[in-house]
Amino acid sequence: MTGRVWRGLLALLLCLPLMVQAAEQGPYTRIATLDWGLAETLVGIGVTPVGVADLPNYRRWVGEPAMPASVHNLGLRTEPNLELLTQLAPDLILITPQFEAARPWLERIAPVQSLAIYRPGRDPLQTATEIARELGELTAHQAGAEQLITDFEQQMRQLRSKLAGRALPPFYLVTLIDARHMRVYGNSSLFSSVLKRLGQRNAWQGADNVWGFSQAGVEQLAEVPEAALIHFAPAPLGALPALQQSVLWQRLPFVEQQRVYAFAPAWQFGGLMAAQHFMRLFEEALVHD
Repeated sequence: MTGRVWRGLLALLLCLPLMVQAAEQGPYTRIATLDWGLAETLVGIGVTPVGVADLPNYRRWVGEPAMPASVHNLGLRTEPNLELLTQLAPDLILITPQFEAARPWLERIAPVQSLAIYRPGRDPLQTATEIARELGELTAHQAGAEQLITDFEQQMRQLRSKLAGRALPPFYLVTLIDARHMRVYGNSSLFSSVLKRLGQRNAWQGADNVWGFSQAGVEQLAEVPEAALIHFAPAPLGALPALQQSVLWQRLPFVEQQRVYAFAPAWQFGGLMAAQHFMRLFEEALVHD
């Protein structure tokens, strides 16, 4: 953190109690979160968080569901506005493991709970379902959580039925890093898990990390000639036009054979709401094309 940020933290901490007392087991009604996947799941089960980190980029990278107008922007996910967070007086702050470094500061404001959709060796679609139920318990919105799960399963069945008998290619799932490199989502990613449940295939068979992705050069996407490509917005400024002008890109089989699909933003690191959003985009592109 910068010196200015540290000074702000120290000044704020002088005004805070030394320790937030442990809360009872809910139900929690005033929830703040640094994580967008947890934020969208809260909305999906019928809970409006009091604050979410970096709402401008939430709108850019996640898109749906829209955050209600009453939700406060907590600032950067890695450096949230602790003064605003204190003023909002949440009774629970939700984080994911990558934000554990902020726990000591956050616990001076409210109890903190960490929930992870991506866990080594676990199917993220299954953990997303578990987290929906856990958030339902924490907020006394169990019925909302079960409805979200039911809606997801129904949408999955309907789309799988529509795709039955259609010979679709395997799909690369990517977001652009620049005109020569992409983030490619592998078999342990959320949307790859959705593809598998739909009876479809992920074209990327290389390694991926704990969050289900790997960085790859454009040339690596030629390894499965029969594949199609799905790329998600947003892309860095100028990256997509530069890529499309590349001779290498133009010679890739999925480009030559017009199997490239541009999708609106959908959060690969989200939960059931993100999975539903991806299915809607997939149906619009592959069923109604």
